This record gives sequence, C-alpha cells and structure tokens, in this order.
Amino acid sequence: MSSSTSVHPAAAQGQFDHRMAVFGSDDAFVAAALPFLAEGLAAAGEPPPVAIAAPARLAALRDTLGGDAKEVGFIDHTDWYTGTAANAVAQGAGYLAAHAGPGGRIHLLMEPDWAGRAGRSARESAEWIRYESLANLLFAPFATTALCAYDTRTAGPAVVDAARRTHPGTGVYEQPPVLVRELDAVPLAPVPRAAERLPAPEAVDAWSAGLGLPAADAALFARAVVEAAAAHGPVIEILAWGEAPACLVELRLCRAVADPLAGFVPPPGGAPEPGQGLWFTRQVCAYVDVRDGAPGDGAKIRVQYG
Repeated sequence: MSSSTSVHPAAAQGQFDHRMAVFGSDDAFVAAALPFLAEGLAAAGEPPPVAIAAPARLAALRDTLGGDAKEVGFIDHTDWYTGTAANAVAQGAGYLAAHAGPGGRIHLLMEPDWAGRAGRSARESAEWIRYESLANLLFAPFATTALCAYDTRTAGPAVVDAARRTHPGTGVYEQPPVLVRELDAVPLAPVPRAAERLPAPEAVDAWSAGLGLPAADAALFARAVVEAAAAHGPVIEILAWGEAPACLVELRLCRAVADPLAGFVPPPGGAPEPGQGLWFTRQVCAYVDVRDGAPGDGAKIRVQYG
C-alpha cells in the first residue's frame, strides 16, 4: 500500500463520529491529522483536541504546528493503550467523563499501538477489531469525534482491511453484531482432556494458587470468575487448566449470553469493583471469550488470567 493518506468521514453527525485515516509515512499522518485537529479547534463548546499516537508521530505534529502546538493535547499511545481492548474502553469512557465538553464533545485522534500488544498476535488483533466495531455502539450516546489512525507500516494490510469494516463511511462497514458474530465463529482451542473440574467458582482461588499464581492474583482471578458466573449463571460445569500465569477457566452455562456488549458497557465509577459482572472480569483478565451455543443451548465463558 502506498504512503498516501486516505480518510473516511462518518456518514452521520450529531452522534459518535467514528472516522478512519490510513497512512504509510509520518508526512502522510501529519497531512491527515492537521485538518482534523483544526476542525476540533474550531468546534464551538469543545475543549482542545487531543492526539494520541506514537511518539514519532507526535513529534512530527509538534514540529509542523510550531507555536500552535500549545493549543493541542498530546498523549503517547503507550500511555493510553496499556492493556486489553476492554481496558481501552474504560480508558476512553474515563477520559470523556473527565475532559470532554457537554455531551462528550471532543476531537480525539487515536493511533492504536499496533507495534505493542494490539499487534502481537492474530488473536490479539482480532480483539482490537472487536473493540473498534463495538465502539460504534458503546460511544453512540456521545458527540465525540474520533479519527482512528492506521499506519500500514505497523498495522499491516490485513488489519487495515478489517478495520475498514468497523468504521462508517468506508464503503465496507459492517454493523457490529454482524462482525462480532463473524469473530466469534472462530472456534476456541479444545479444552485439554486433563482439565480439572472445580466444584464452584470460588475454588479458582486455591486451584490457581496451587499452580503458582501469586496469592493476590489468584484471589483476583477467582473474583473475576465469580463475577462472570453471578452475572450469567447458573453454571453447569467449571473446567480449569493451564500453567501460571496463563491459567484458564471455562464456565459452561444453562443459558445464552446473547448480548455482544456483555462486559463492555462501563458502569458508573472508576476502577472495577465487585458486583459489576462481566465488566469486572474483562477489566482484570487477559482474555474473556463468550460463545453461545445453538438456539436453546447455553453458553461458554472462557477466562484467561495471564
């Protein structure tokens, strides 16, 4: 793909405006960023726009803006994207609550860290594509304008093509439930035959500690499993396997989960707290996979701590 810039505006205004820019050089990034930031600076009733990107891209922006750089916020994307895709939802919601104007009005230029966690495996990249898709539902109530920046040098063509399907106005946009069903059609690895059957979600504490997970982590992992079971039980069976820190537990449930946003909708407040169901689970665990069975069947929730 060339280093030229392509920018796709969202089709609708007055709600979450989710755009995408694709570039292959720092100059092309700046060319896409400048009009977006200028739009934010000119928007009535908004705080200054913010650029969240790789340090090299932020430096190029500052150099180009010169004295005008003081009017724009700059955040290293390694400080923003510090964990899982679910953590990024919490980060975004918290930032809007603390810094956005009325109704969530703010312009955010956002470059995921594809050289970091987001791009370290196909599995991880798929979770970030899920996040990009669900963002259209999660942030729909906000009048936020987001420009997601994709560097073809780090994201790669497969990721860029998938990301186009998560942004309105690209011509290939898919509604989130459609794309999420497609992601969930990828089968999970089979449960090992040696997996242990645990009597209750609370038993995850002693089980994972027995595998070498530190006591505080074992207790947190157990709480995460308890929260998932409490929100979506009754539980038919609990299977556990793995080696610390990558301990896995699968809950087999009586009923389907159905909601693609389960565990992604931020509750009021800041840090995750007990009683928040699958939101708590997603915030503290490396992976949470939800798979519904055939109509009339139950679901599986697979949780991996490390």
